[in-house]
Amino acid sequence: MEEFSLMHPQGAAYTVHTLTDEAVNDLSIDFLVENLTEKRSERGHLRALMTQVTDDSEVIRYRCDVFEDFLRFPKLRTVMEELVERLADLRDVARFQKDQEGPSLWALVNRLREIDEYVSCITLLQDTLEELDVTSEGMRTLRQIVTDIGRESGFPELKADIDETMEQARKLKSITIGVNLDSMLRPKTAGVLSLNDSYFTDAGLMKRFMNFANKQDGLHEGTDVSGMKHFHAANPTTSELRFVSYQKSAVSNDIQVEASPATGNDALSNAITKPVTNIMKKTCDDIKSTLKKYVNISGYMLIGLMPEILFYVRWAELTDKLIAQGMPVCKAEILPADERKCSFKEIYNLKLAVNNISGETERIHIITNDIDFSDDRRIYILTGPNRGGKTIITQAVGLAMLLAQWGVYVPAAAAQLSPCDNMFTHFPADENDTVDLGRLGEESKRLSEIFDIATPHSFLLLNESLATTSVAEGLFIAKDVVKAMRYLGVRCIFNTHMHELARSLDELNAAEGDSRVESLVTGVQHGERSFKVAVAPPQGVSYAKDIAQKYGVTYEQIRAHLERRGS
Repeated sequence: MEEFSLMHPQGAAYTVHTLTDEAVNDLSIDFLVENLTEKRSERGHLRALMTQVTDDSEVIRYRCDVFEDFLRFPKLRTVMEELVERLADLRDVARFQKDQEGPSLWALVNRLREIDEYVSCITLLQDTLEELDVTSEGMRTLRQIVTDIGRESGFPELKADIDETMEQARKLKSITIGVNLDSMLRPKTAGVLSLNDSYFTDAGLMKRFMNFANKQDGLHEGTDVSGMKHFHAANPTTSELRFVSYQKSAVSNDIQVEASPATGNDALSNAITKPVTNIMKKTCDDIKSTLKKYVNISGYMLIGLMPEILFYVRWAELTDKLIAQGMPVCKAEILPADERKCSFKEIYNLKLAVNNISGETERIHIITNDIDFSDDRRIYILTGPNRGGKTIITQAVGLAMLLAQWGVYVPAAAAQLSPCDNMFTHFPADENDTVDLGRLGEESKRLSEIFDIATPHSFLLLNESLATTSVAEGLFIAKDVVKAMRYLGVRCIFNTHMHELARSLDELNAAEGDSRVESLVTGVQHGERSFKVAVAPPQGVSYAKDIAQKYGVTYEQIRAHLERRGS
């Protein structure tokens, strides 16, 4: 069977790039993973998928459609999550690939039970997908696959064989074990005396024990059972009574002790495995014949879909919570990658919205914004006051791009975008990372590494880059970096306090390249931060005046205050 995935169409030839560790950190990917699921066992799977980026438009549209089916049908999510839980124990596909030589009765019965469970999973999924009006290529293909599996693998016949064979195995109700004692009355050897088709009862056991105890001759003599194995009594320091097998080491005369509390894999069970299997030879042969008929069943591909299923289920659950909070979400329209366009209406920072949903922090009033990237404005120099929302909008755009390319609904009212082949971030580094090179050297090194691998289809997010040196030095390097981005053709948000950089648009746009540079500002209205962004010249002085007036620190305000205080 051709490989099937819910993340890409069958036969699709596409490439993926891994987000850098810096991008994962700066875009709070781990924060999102932790809020998608409380189960640690799921987080690794989600993170692996969320750190991969593809710019293949066909693949992204495929994912968008699959996600929409998960979002439209809560029942599909419920069934899929149940399947993930049931398939967790069937994850080791190797167990189903071949039949081992001479398996014990327990191994054979467990194998049958596993196959029976898998048949049930396939049947449940088939019934669910037939009931729902799924429209995505991925879900319709999955529906056809599970239908074909049920038909081609002969599930009705398989189910009948399993039921019949399990019924034979269930006839074994009890085992009579003989235990020889040493001179200290400790178990010395043990073996199977008989297999029985009825249970021992407490009354029966007590009766036999009393009959034995009342006999004059006391001990039975001459009992000879093959397959005896040496044992010693359980370790009195353990809370669980178990038989432990003695084995001599191959390299010394030391006695090695092996023990396992697992039923069917402990010393006692191993000792009686061979006699039980021999006595029930026909049942074992029937089970092996059944397994050989179906061991290559073509349904185990479903196990490989578990991480993808979890991804869609958890993101659909989070999207439902965003909708319930009244936040806009939308399915992105995917444009050709070569256009290098991007447009968001009423975009907001997903991290802030998730914080509101969790209720762990004080509820934040979220401001939405519009932003467009096109031939006329592909690189934005974003300026504004401290705590005016520059980092928030920068991160918001990065997350929205990634969500769209994962196939997930975007935190915006409308979105059109040409996918990026990778996303690179350049946020302030931790002080510990700048010891060897100094902060400016470390920042320059990271910028150089980005340009080593970035392409015209990449997306760059720079946050207060080069702000740790003198204004003159930082501005000099920043201008060259922006000119290099224009030459390369990337899309970028460069948020900075270097207002002079935003005032240098004519100089920057005169450099070679086709990605125009534009000034973007975060707004302040009546001395209050509005957190709204707009294409406009930098207004550093007026911003400072607004803030100064808000806090009463203009010359006129301070003078008036001093005069009132003096009076």
